[in-house]
Order: sequence, then structure tokens, then C-alpha cells
Amino acid sequence: MPHIRAVLCFLAAATFAACNRGPKISVPVPGERPLGAYSTQRVVLVPVAGARFDSLGWVTQLGGATAAARRLDTAIVAKLTERGVGPSWILPAELVRAYDRNRNYATPPYQLTVTALRSPTFVAASRYGEPLSSQLRTMIALHDDTRVVLVPVEVRFERVASAGRAILRVTLLDARLTEARWVADVQGDTTSAPARALESVAARLADLFLAP
Repeated sequence: MPHIRAVLCFLAAATFAACNRGPKISVPVPGERPLGAYSTQRVVLVPVAGARFDSLGWVTQLGGATAAARRLDTAIVAKLTERGVGPSWILPAELVRAYDRNRNYATPPYQLTVTALRSPTFVAASRYGEPLSSQLRTMIALHDDTRVVLVPVEVRFERVASAGRAILRVTLLDARLTEARWVADVQGDTTSAPARALESVAARLADLFLAP
């Protein structure tokens, strides 16, 4: 009896804790479009945080790390807009406008501190801390009814035989709970041109949300 009573107490405590973790949130489910549930939600898409220099010399060909990241921003927004995601999302251009109106306390969208998100040990359900937590909380506070932030952390190029492909590390964050809902390295198609590699990885990212 004491053992049964202890088990029942544990289950009751666990149930109480689960019911008091805050509002329920949508969770991606396995499938062809693992992030499809977010395509109609209000999601903040921040700019690509960086590009890693590579042995292929593709980042250099694209004009450097900043130019490569900005070019990928354009490709990602274009692919998502083509599929109808744009109207419900807050895109980088809108984030920049909001920052310009609130420079005294907001962080520039292009200067988010994403170092922790680059780590291979940062996976779904991982928590992230300061200063990113405050930066994102301030960002979503400028946009009503938002909490989910899609962060393209870093793009890199990988050699494949005589060609290459782009790989984009992506995290989907809950900015209120300061934890990751989803983390992955998205791979583009093999190609011989860096510009096409960026277009491909942008399309593969869009594939996660909506079909072409």
C-alpha cells in the first residue's frame, strides 16, 4: 500500500506540473512537411545570421560572408512567398522597420547573438540563454501575437565530388519559453554554382512548410 500510494502521488504531481507549464503550443509532427503546421501561424523569420568560409571558395565568389547571407535571405523570402507563407509571417524587412522605430532598446535583426545555436549539442527542446533570450523577447514584443522565431543560423558549403551543395543550420525557437522546438541542418541539391546552391537550400527550407 505505501508503494501504491507513492506511485499515485508521483503521477498526481507529474500531472499537475504538466498542466501548469503555460499555454500549449503546436509541435511539428513527422512527415513530408514536418513544419507544415507553422505555415499558417504567425512566425518571425530573422535574417540568416552568417555564412562560413569554405574550401570551395564559394563564399568568396558570392562577395563574402555578409553578401552570401543577404543573398540567401532574398532566396528564402522569395521561396516562402511563392508558396503563400508570407502573409502570415513577419519577414526580415518588417523586422528592420520595427527596429528602426525602436533603436533605443531593440537589437538589430542582423546582429542577434546565435553562438549557442551553432553547437551540434543544441537540439530540439534545448534551452538558450542570454543575450539571445532578451533579444528575441524584445523582438516579438514589437509584433502582436508572436512567439515562434525561425532562425537560419549559418549557411556553409560542402564539397560533393567535383561540385558542392549548401547546408543551412536552422532552428525554430519558442521565444517565450526560450527553447528550441525544432533544429536541423537543411541540405540543398548538388550543383557547380554557388548561387544555384543558395536557391536550392532555400527551396528545401520552404519544402518543410509547404509544397511547391
